[in-house]
Amino acid sequence: MTTRARIRRRWLAMLLVTLMPWGAIALASVEARASRSVANAFGDTHLPAPPRRVVTLYQGATDSAVALGITPVGVVDSWLEPPMYRYLRDALAGVEHVGLETQPNLEKVAWLDPDLVVATRFRHERVRPLLEKIAPTVATGSVFDFKASLALLAEATGREARARELLRDWDERVADFRRRIADTLGGAWPQKAAVVRFKSDHLRLYSTGFAGSILDELGFEQPDSVQDQGWGMKLTSEENIPVMNADVIFVLLEPDDPAIAENYRHWTSHPLWQRLDAVQNRRVFEVDAVNWIMGGGILAANAMLDDLYAHYGLATPRGHALPTAACTAGTAAQPRAQDEEPAAC
Repeated sequence: MTTRARIRRRWLAMLLVTLMPWGAIALASVEARASRSVANAFGDTHLPAPPRRVVTLYQGATDSAVALGITPVGVVDSWLEPPMYRYLRDALAGVEHVGLETQPNLEKVAWLDPDLVVATRFRHERVRPLLEKIAPTVATGSVFDFKASLALLAEATGREARARELLRDWDERVADFRRRIADTLGGAWPQKAAVVRFKSDHLRLYSTGFAGSILDELGFEQPDSVQDQGWGMKLTSEENIPVMNADVIFVLLEPDDPAIAENYRHWTSHPLWQRLDAVQNRRVFEVDAVNWIMGGGILAANAMLDDLYAHYGLATPRGHALPTAACTAGTAAQPRAQDEEPAAC
């Protein structure tokens, strides 16, 4: 070996020794950028890397995941239209189910080997220690705050830009609806709105929750009878019909249940029902319970708003494109650079 070759090898060896610490530092820097701490209803949750395998344990989280372009590896069963709401079926085809929202199958959750579980303190505080042993877990405080669900999932998965886009679109639609309905109704706006859900042996008059929060944002007011009544009221006697009096009544039905349909006919044939302002002014609208209370996410919220545009005969904004589940079909919760837009959306 020549002297020149020996010198060259020594220089290469020295260069490698010099560069190795810098390579380790660079790798640590990349890992630090990928990790994040997410503040949520369960405290601060550390996520060491962008989640690839997400399990959603309540309906609003599942809706939000689809809207953000994420296909969870596990979801809970839907309350209606089992096993999954029709508007999400294409996006969630083949996804594993992990039981009920109120009682998820934790063994199955663990078997799916998630690196993020999205829960809600309202439902899952009791099983929190077990969930956190399975995977990093983030939670919202309630099940119906669709904006909080969207923001939390977006932060945990690095999709904040997509969430901002969805919320900008929502804010524009809300402003447009408020402007159009005020122009249409004039002095009759704002209206007091009652949200009524018929069950087989009673009915429920809601004041808060998913539908109530959206109606409030749109400028509707509550009937006098349900103000300060918590979630609302359970009515078991037709004598209570007058407490539903409002300018407009939105009726949530489950059309596949004959007992509910019969109870609805029974109540609405009562003379007191016929005296309600909304009935006399032909402002009783039957609406989809999935859109109005069950879906719980931004996609369902937009579908509910579509219902309101239609029922009031208002033209939807030109060029509006509702975020759809179709943009996520076949995609997985693949990691992206922080704040990067999902290509399919």
